Amino acid sequence: MSKVPTRTKNSQQSLGAIVYEQILALIMDGTYGLNTKLPAETILCQEFKVSRPVLREALSRLREDELIASRRGSGSYVIKQPDNLVLQFSPLSSIADIQRCFEFRSNLEADAAALAAERRTSVQLDAIVKAYEKMNVANASNKLATDEDFDFHIAITNAANNHFYSTVLELLRKSIKEGINITRNLSLLHPESRLQLVQKEHNEIVEAIRDGNPAAAREAMKKHLNSARNRMFEGAPN
Repeated sequence: MSKVPTRTKNSQQSLGAIVYEQILALIMDGTYGLNTKLPAETILCQEFKVSRPVLREALSRLREDELIASRRGSGSYVIKQPDNLVLQFSPLSSIADIQRCFEFRSNLEADAAALAAERRTSVQLDAIVKAYEKMNVANASNKLATDEDFDFHIAITNAANNHFYSTVLELLRKSIKEGINITRNLSLLHPESRLQLVQKEHNEIVEAIRDGNPAAAREAMKKHLNSARNRMFEGAPN
């Protein structure tokens, strides 16, 4: 087995998150190959020197991120093998936090988008549209557009007209931009259709807010953030 990554003493992550990253590293380097079965829980507990509840927390996160799947009576199997290229844009020690940030944002920003559809002013709608158009310009120039992407999301939370949404997003700025940076870097390595798909998701959010349709805005935002979370582990095409 490959050497398992270690963690600094002042880490704020749970032990389950650390084991999640350790197993993820072994999936990424091929120790646990695509479509292969993970060792039994008792063996994994021994290898990582953790209790079964800690291991199950890690396995649960891997299932949530669609990296492994459980087969009744058989065990857990690797169903997705992220490209090591992901590590060029973020250290392994940040990946669990970034994935959980996407998870948190999925509900938070979906609710903010729904409120924006109900409450936005014409000035706030213009700010959302302008942020969207700035991403279009950046995409046309093959630029990363991390700042433009974040500005789009903050414009929507501002339009919810509940300052707690935008306050939380500002507090999470660093983590959010780390996630955006990874997914947009990976998108630039794909054919142009990948960026077009991402921008189509953004456009669906804009249109739902413009139309004053809270349900559609909530669904469009949730779909976009969940898709972004999944794209983080898609790597680059072969």
